[in-house]
Parts: sequence; structure tokens; C-alpha cells
Amino acid sequence: MKLWQKEISVAAEIERFTVGKDAELDMELARFDVLGSLAHTRMLQSINLLTAQELEVLRAELKKIYQSIEAGEFTIEAGVEDIHSQVELELTRRVGEAGKKIHSGRSRNDQVLLDLKLYFRHQLQETVLDTKALFEVLQAQSEKYKHVLLPGYTHLQIAMPSSFGLWFGAYAESLVDDMQLLLAAYKIADKNPLGSAAGYGSSFPLNRQMTTDLLGFESMNYNVVYAQMGRGKSERIVATAMASVAATLAKMSMDLCLYMSQNFGFITLPAHLTTGSSIMPHKKNPDVFELLRGKCNKLQALPTEISMLLINLPSGYHRDLQLLKENLFPAFAELKSCLQMMAYMMQEVQVKENILEDEKYRYLFSVDAVNALVLEGMPFRDAYKTVGESIEAGNFAMPDAVTHTHEGSIGNLCNAEIAAQMQQVLNAFNFKKVEQAYEALLK
Repeated sequence: MKLWQKEISVAAEIERFTVGKDAELDMELARFDVLGSLAHTRMLQSINLLTAQELEVLRAELKKIYQSIEAGEFTIEAGVEDIHSQVELELTRRVGEAGKKIHSGRSRNDQVLLDLKLYFRHQLQETVLDTKALFEVLQAQSEKYKHVLLPGYTHLQIAMPSSFGLWFGAYAESLVDDMQLLLAAYKIADKNPLGSAAGYGSSFPLNRQMTTDLLGFESMNYNVVYAQMGRGKSERIVATAMASVAATLAKMSMDLCLYMSQNFGFITLPAHLTTGSSIMPHKKNPDVFELLRGKCNKLQALPTEISMLLINLPSGYHRDLQLLKENLFPAFAELKSCLQMMAYMMQEVQVKENILEDEKYRYLFSVDAVNALVLEGMPFRDAYKTVGESIEAGNFAMPDAVTHTHEGSIGNLCNAEIAAQMQQVLNAFNFKKVEQAYEALLK
């Protein structure tokens, strides 16, 4: 079944090529398609395109279809083009003529736009929750190890003293900025495109504000042409936010691979979380972190892949846009898997203490020695020269302790302030409103 088909059958080769992976990927959109139809039919009844009795029958059957989707019992049949066609076909089988009326006032263009927006909101919410969970693990580890010193590096050369508290906390704060991008992507997804039809509106007196409210959207895409132009742009923005989270995970993974190596030796993992070698019995390989790094580097390419699909497309719908699902849909599961695995591994990391007792780290404290002289009244350049000369002469005396106290340094991590920033971002999401809207539609 095809919503657009008339009397002429399309060649089988053309059908296979144009349908592509839609039947497989569209099952991800199934429940959102039903939710959209529940809202759309209520709106149609409000403008007298459905009777109250027809609406009652349609809503009852749509909710049954939703339940079958949730139970994993709903499929797209062979020969049915997409999820929109399958839901309408199933509804028409169940209720007859009323099922044929539900497409009034909408096109597959705004129908898929709506399904995608609802899907993105859902996937972003799950990503946000997994990001928050990792953030909490990192903050806990930052507090736990805030007094354990760690060498800091620039140019991969020993630089200044750091701490495990700073290291864990740095990636926690990085996730706060990533969460800001997830929020921006969520706000783009949280606008209702339904009613834009094929991109030029409808001659029916649609009530677009009604469907906006029923589906828990914060707002709508007002301009119907722009609603269609948002296809692709929304995907690129969502992918950019996901890539930002992935970049944080990739960098952290690289640090962890270095820190586990014998040349650094800063951390270890329990043996059951590492892999071995087929010929070297001593090996404990950080395969998880290497795969996290690789997967997250692939995810960072996603915005570019999407941008390349969109190059030189004029306004309006084009079939190229169908391919966006193939890039983006699997990426959500991949990123969530990476976030969950990193949170699991970070709870198991075993930190080595007394690292800085190694002689090779004695010059790590040269800046502290310079600053100590400055605090005694010596000009900075003279203090720098004095300490440099003592290093050259081989009589540099390492300070007894690290005394960093300013905000965000070794002695003052500001984890509470970072947690407050994260909570402020989380409070800006629209999750509760959406959940209440869906509950009302399915009631």
C-alpha cells in the first residue's frame, strides 16, 4: 500500500530502490506516528472534518495499535511503503471509511516531520539521562580522589601538578557544556511542524495550536515553508549535539588509554574489565576505552555526513532527505551505549596514589617554587630565573605541599557549583510537559 499510488504500478526495481531501509527504520517511528494521529484526529473533529462518533472509534483503535507497538506485535507488512501507510491501512481495516479520513489536512511530508520531532525529543531525553548519570559518577570520583595528586602535561611533557579530583571534575564540567548543546537540539525538536502539509499549508481551517498543545510542544514551526526546510537542519543540529558528547567521551578514553599504559601507570582496572593477548600472558588491554574512542570518533563525523547530504538542496521536500534516517537513527543507540559503558567503567577505575613520589616528577613543582618566591616579594621574572638556575645546577628543592586554593584549582574544585550549573540546564528541558501530554492522549 502506498498513500500516493493511483492506477499505475511502479516497477519492482524502482520500488526496492526508493523504499530502501524505510520499513526497517520506520518501526522506530511507529508509536510516534500513532501519537501524532491521536492529536491530528482530535483536531480534525474540532473543525468538523470528523464526527464525534468517528473520533471516538478512531481514538479507541489508535490506542490499541499503540499498545500492539509497545508489545512488539506490530509490523510493517511486505508491500507497504512506510509506517504512515501501515497505520492508516490497519486503521481502515478496523474502522472502515473513518480510517480513510485521517489524512485530511496533512501530507506525508509534515507527518514524517512530526514523527521525527517526537522521536528526536524521546531519543534526546534518553541521551540526557545517560549523560547525567555519567556526570554524577565523574563528580563522585572527583570528590573521592580530590586529594590524590596527578602530574599535569602540556605538549605531552611533564608540566604542573594536577589531581585526580581535577581530572574527573574536568570531564564532568565538559558534560555541562555538552548538555547545553543537547538542550539547544531539544528546543529545535520541540516545535510542531504538523499542519505545514507538503510545505505550503492547507486550505482546511486547521487548528495548529491545538495539536501543538496536545503533543506537549513548547511552540510550533509557524512558517509552513520553513517547517519543511527544517528537515535536515534539525537532524544536523541533533547530530552536532551528539557529536559534542562523543568528543568528550573520546578525549576521556584517550586519557584513560595513556594512563593505563605502563609508561604512565596512573590507573588500573580489575582484570575482568580488560582483555588479554594470544601470545603475551602479561597483557591487560584497555579494549573498552579503545572502542569507546573509535565509536565516539565515528559519531563526531555524523554532522559532516548529514551536511553532505544537504548540500545544494533548495527549499521544499526532496527524497534525498529519506537517507538521513540511515545515518542518524543508529547513532542514538551507539552514543547511549558509550555513555552507559563509560559510566560503568569510571566506577571501577582504580587510582594509584603517591604517583608524584617518583623522581621524574620533581620538576612538576617548579612553578610552585617560582610562585613561592614571588609571594616573598621577588619580582616574577627574577623568581623564574632563580628557579631555572637551581634546576640547571641540580639543586632544585621541591616544595613540601601544593597550596592551590583559588576557584577550580586543586584545593577548591567547585564541584557544587558545577553541579548547580548542570541542574540549571536540566531544569530547562520539557520532559514533564511531554509526558503529561502523552498520558492525556492515551488516556
